[in-house]
Amino acid sequence: MNIRRLLWTVPKILAALVLALGIAAGSVWVYFHPSFERTTGIVYGRRHGHDLTMEVVRPVHPNGLGVAFMVSGGWRSGTNAFRPWMVAALLRRGYTVFPVCHVSQPEATVMETVDDVHRAMRFIRLHARENGVDPARLGVSGGSAGGHLGLMLATRGGPGRADAPDPVDRESSAVQAVAIFYPVTDLLDLGASTENLHDGGAPKSFIKAFAQEPQDLAAWKVTGREMSPIHHITTNLPPTLIHHGDADTLVPLDQSQRFQARAKELGRSVELVVHPGGTHGWLSMVWDVRKFADWFDAHLRP
Repeated sequence: MNIRRLLWTVPKILAALVLALGIAAGSVWVYFHPSFERTTGIVYGRRHGHDLTMEVVRPVHPNGLGVAFMVSGGWRSGTNAFRPWMVAALLRRGYTVFPVCHVSQPEATVMETVDDVHRAMRFIRLHARENGVDPARLGVSGGSAGGHLGLMLATRGGPGRADAPDPVDRESSAVQAVAIFYPVTDLLDLGASTENLHDGGAPKSFIKAFAQEPQDLAAWKVTGREMSPIHHITTNLPPTLIHHGDADTLVPLDQSQRFQARAKELGRSVELVVHPGGTHGWLSMVWDVRKFADWFDAHLRP
């Protein structure tokens, strides 16, 4: 009798488990596919004969706030590198997201790219109201090189030129909050990074990206400092959140720890979340973006 009951019960249990797993998988799929309106191919400038483009990804229920997302890895970029599911948590919270692309290195140097993302931020601010967002409350996000670009905006963003002939250039490139993954912060001291040749020069895989071929160590000291956010922290640094793995060998955790320590010296708070065992990326990153949404809620909302 017990055997018959068991044979009758097991299929029911298995069916229930399959149903539960199906519901869970479906819920995850739904979460990462929120409804939105997407406008692509918006030209915000030109570089080396190429259009510089961005997108506007607007949720169904916008909250009137915007976040620029730096589409960049190894200072390479492209429209195919962004997928809305990456920022599902922001869209679900009502943030209008502006994915920003740039010309990839080495065709464009990192210095040129930094100039271009400043222009992108000014462009976003100029057209903010027509996109339904507050130009005085803009955040920035990204990872790795995208995180570096975000910090370059956070540390060096500022007013435009009032007398500039181009109205874009009259706008500010400042951001009001930052939430990023594992950024490069100090190019002059790469520490234990696999990119560090320990010769005082540029990262070994990015020499052309910084126009340092052949290597000119005297010039690099100037360029490396100019492109290192840690050397440009001021008392105006906006609220900054960094997620970084402690097993990252490409951009070691030390990069974020030293940035945090330098900000503290100037009376600015940088929140650093360390992911145990996290390398240069980890599977749960897409869930961590929910923490980014919390951060922007706390620092961008009126």
